[in-house]
Amino acid sequence: MPEKKTSKPQVAESPIADVFERRHPSQSEKEWAEKTLLPTLEKAPEKPIGAPTGVNRDEHGHARFTTISGTPVRRLYTPADLPDDWSAEKYLAYPGQPPFTRGIHASGYRGKLFTMRQFSGFASPEETNQRYKYLLESGGGGLSVAFDLPTLMGYDSDHPASEGEVGKCGVAIDSLEDMEILFGGIDLERTSVSMTINSPASVLWAMYLVVAEKQGADWKKISGTLQNDILKEYIAQKEYIYPPAPSMRLVVDTFEFGSRFTPKFNTISISGYHIREAGSTALQELAFTLYDGVEYVEWAQRRGLDVDDFGPRLSFFFNAHNDFFEEIAKYRAARKIWYQVMKDRFQARNQRSRLLRFHTQTAGVSLTAQQPMNNIARVALQAMAAVLGGTQSLHTDSYDEALALPTEEAARIALRTQQIIAYESGVTQTVDPLGGSYFLETLTLQMEKGAFDYFGKLDAMGGMVKAIEHGYPQKEVAEASYQYQRAVEAREKIIVGANEFVIEEEPPHTLYIDEGVARQQSAKLKALRVRRSNEEVQRCLEALKKAAAQEPRSSANGDISSANTMPYIVNAVRAYATVGEICEALRAVFGTYTEVSVT
Repeated sequence: MPEKKTSKPQVAESPIADVFERRHPSQSEKEWAEKTLLPTLEKAPEKPIGAPTGVNRDEHGHARFTTISGTPVRRLYTPADLPDDWSAEKYLAYPGQPPFTRGIHASGYRGKLFTMRQFSGFASPEETNQRYKYLLESGGGGLSVAFDLPTLMGYDSDHPASEGEVGKCGVAIDSLEDMEILFGGIDLERTSVSMTINSPASVLWAMYLVVAEKQGADWKKISGTLQNDILKEYIAQKEYIYPPAPSMRLVVDTFEFGSRFTPKFNTISISGYHIREAGSTALQELAFTLYDGVEYVEWAQRRGLDVDDFGPRLSFFFNAHNDFFEEIAKYRAARKIWYQVMKDRFQARNQRSRLLRFHTQTAGVSLTAQQPMNNIARVALQAMAAVLGGTQSLHTDSYDEALALPTEEAARIALRTQQIIAYESGVTQTVDPLGGSYFLETLTLQMEKGAFDYFGKLDAMGGMVKAIEHGYPQKEVAEASYQYQRAVEAREKIIVGANEFVIEEEPPHTLYIDEGVARQQSAKLKALRVRRSNEEVQRCLEALKKAAAQEPRSSANGDISSANTMPYIVNAVRAYATVGEICEALRAVFGTYTEVSVT
């Protein structure tokens, strides 16, 4: 009797073993793997594109394919990769409906395009004002202010610590006078403005509000976003001034003040961008950013604020890196997670409190100084991922930013990249066009699960402030950064023009900021201190110190706490107190923070 034929046994060493080890592969997929895939692999073994022979392989010698963050990627995704109960209705729903995986707006971009908000600021307020007008005239839909390092650290331009940094990485702002120049001729009631500022955020926001007031704008009508995210400074960017507790108090002061006086202005943009720039994985960016949001909500609730009073004005800020599908999955998972958190953890009643709205910036860390024109292609891919992921506003980096602040030409090309995506690519015509992709839906679910795993660890530590004090997120990011750099140096990850396809080239023309800006700003400060009422300035600063020394409590009648620092900062700004003077008054009460090295 002839021997019965059986299927070829699958062992771990087989290049198609993963097909048989996965959850419930279909019979047709098994047959495809044996009859079509295996003969192909025997003739042409798999090899990660660009990786040298022998690199990025498992213990059996088979090629390892991963996302940029190191997540394994299968060669094929099918329904077998999704949960047994997976359905579009249960896991995705429809755009504009919970859990908002497919977007917060039912019609996507058909009703309103993403805001093209170019991040810009350099040298003096006068020069930056001209760049802003150029961007608006070129079709930009909003402005995003980049401040120089002294401003970010709460120092005036004539402070010894500011030497060599004035106007170099952003615009120098020392006083209300500078803010008036910065927005001269720009209607703040009609222009949405974002400001990337954190430790001195309440000071720069107060200056912005007073400028709007001087223009005759109604505070209840102005719109924009204040970054104001101090937690990510301790985790990644390190531009902090005060210890965590008083810094969080200042953030909550802005929540309370904004809910009362500026209902259309987002008083925080909870930022994963800088966490990613510091070297985190996409999952770490997602988890730490959203958990920072959890921490802010909890601190605000301890103040006595109602989540539905400030929740609708919480916004987020994410990175758009090179791994196209991983980034899209990150944005979709973020919306789903935030909906669950606000509904279940914080019992938010207002649907708008449950919506995750976010701005995206393409990955500055991905830009190369070598062959910088290649960065135009990188930025276009990253921007496309942000749009397919449903971003509300977008900044595209300029190709020369690995070398210097962008030239006018480079800034225009970056803006045109957004416009080509919006008006020529066709991707804005339908909502969540990649929804239902087995690969994308699997990545989205993996992101969601991984983020909640991190949430459990952070909860067990007592929250993000406690975790930061123990160095946990800092260590996680540092390890991820090390692993990525190791992979680049081993050429397991190819960076075109940097570790592969290298050529000799002449550096391009770049924008140079000389020390004339520092001299100009110092002269303006000297004249201001002669012209203003210094007695009024001192009175306002003493009142601010007194308020900062008190314990803030929310008032039962809906008014803000008598110890809320914002009204006192606004008064100091109106008297033309400088950024450095106001921050120094707060330093006198709160002290400063030095990070403790944790091994």
